[in-house]
Amino acid sequence: MCTAAAYRTEDFYFGRTLDNEFSYGDEVTVTPRNYTFHFREKEDIKTHYAIIGMAYVAEEYPLYYDAVNEKGLAMAGLNFVGNAVYGDYDQGRDNIAQFELIPWILGQCATVAQARALIENINIRSTKFTDSLPPAQLHWMIADSEAAVTVEAVADGVKIYDNPVGVLTNNPPFMEQMFALNNYMHLSAKPPINTFAPGLALHQYCLGMGAIGLPGDLSSQSRFVRAVFTKMNAVCGKSEQESVSQFFHILGAVDQQRGCCVLENGNYEVTLYTSCCNASKGIYYYTTYDNHQITAVDLHRENLDGEKLVRYPAVKEEQIWVQNAKS
Repeated sequence: MCTAAAYRTEDFYFGRTLDNEFSYGDEVTVTPRNYTFHFREKEDIKTHYAIIGMAYVAEEYPLYYDAVNEKGLAMAGLNFVGNAVYGDYDQGRDNIAQFELIPWILGQCATVAQARALIENINIRSTKFTDSLPPAQLHWMIADSEAAVTVEAVADGVKIYDNPVGVLTNNPPFMEQMFALNNYMHLSAKPPINTFAPGLALHQYCLGMGAIGLPGDLSSQSRFVRAVFTKMNAVCGKSEQESVSQFFHILGAVDQQRGCCVLENGNYEVTLYTSCCNASKGIYYYTTYDNHQITAVDLHRENLDGEKLVRYPAVKEEQIWVQNAKS
């Protein structure tokens, strides 16, 4: 289970939580402009926009969970189990495997509008990366500084929806997630007004009562509502430090702690990492479950005209600064 969000202050930020019971070996991965992307049913792309994001690298191929390109276009794939349906080969369309979609879009598009035009002719395929890596059932959020869309491959084709809240979780389908917000239109970050009954004196006895009813459970629908409420009411300063800090606080509202979500096999789903990329500047920030110190990788400090992936394994051990340590 995961949550993705787009956020704007002075710059544009994009990130997500990745919630799972185990990690494949996540790495912040830079794909330079001249790395050759091989596609199963399309011609290779030898020159493209540079990309940075969190990926599992298999056979020197970046299987991105979330990524941003050098133009500031961002994309993340989130679990959509039971609803994702990938198509049979279609000669009249661009046949792209599920695991190829992020490179296909971010390698070629600079804006959501360009991505939308490319997706109009796409057919997402269920091609396996390898026998041990079957296709994941996903839907995607794509965003730039001006707009966000959700992309879903379902039984009646690939759908593109405007995403006015800039948030996506897992099931149900996106339009059902959006409809559920109607149930919470009474919520407010301000103190509540007594409308319970005429003549009955009711009083606010603590702060935060305007948000009574905001769901606090870990289901994807509840996380969607909570993330939207938190993001759209968040107030932030203009500096980079304030913006990054606030973004992590927003996604912290949907953080999953070990022991609170027990799987059928007895393991626990936790937030393996949380990312926040300054898409305007190409700086990828992240924390991991056991490391709350923010780590950063700057896309533009790498040789973007290179041909080989640049990989930084996620820092997973807690980094604690002892303020009164003896020198």
